[in-house]
Amino acid sequence: MAVRENILKRIRDANRAASTPTAEEREIVQSRLRARARGTLPGMNWELAPRFTERCLAMLSSVDEIGSVEQAPAAIARYLDSLQLPMRAVCWPEFAQLDWAGAGIDMQARPAQGDDKVGVTGTFCAIAETGTLMLLSGEDWHATTSLLPDTHIAIVHASRILRAMEDGWDLLRKEHEGLPRQVNFVSGPSRTADIEMTLVMGAHGPFRVHVLIVRD
Repeated sequence: MAVRENILKRIRDANRAASTPTAEEREIVQSRLRARARGTLPGMNWELAPRFTERCLAMLSSVDEIGSVEQAPAAIARYLDSLQLPMRAVCWPEFAQLDWAGAGIDMQARPAQGDDKVGVTGTFCAIAETGTLMLLSGEDWHATTSLLPDTHIAIVHASRILRAMEDGWDLLRKEHEGLPRQVNFVSGPSRTADIEMTLVMGAHGPFRVHVLIVRD
């Protein structure tokens, strides 16, 4: 954050502005954001959850549905077992109290490190139009848990599936007074075709993304 503040300070100094934004200046910016006009959007006359599932599959994510968050450990255990993946994982703190041991999973609620193979996160919301997960960074929302492990498992509440990217930004501004340091968008596993147009999975992140939709 110090580097960011130094850059902004240099910009303010160059414009002979106050060292920190005044309340009036902040209100001007907020007023402009509240009054912003959306660009033209395509027709989106589909049901949110089915469209989100369809686009997730198109982006090479796998999808499962559960009736409650408490069913997540058993569902994740089935998924890991089906791919013969290790029954060890890290998760966001909000899921620490689930019955992982009962499902046979050695779960630790901490940020992922380089040798962790499976990471379990929640999501701020999901975008039906593109099958995208919207994740915020923060003390309890460790960005590394979705980025470092080979397998990223994301728990998505059906009530948080939104129509378009613009709806995600609107919800973020509504529910959070300030933007987090990072907003990460995940649309399927990491991939690249930069080298000789050959598709390589897991180039910059997880090889697999598995989405658990909680019907609520």
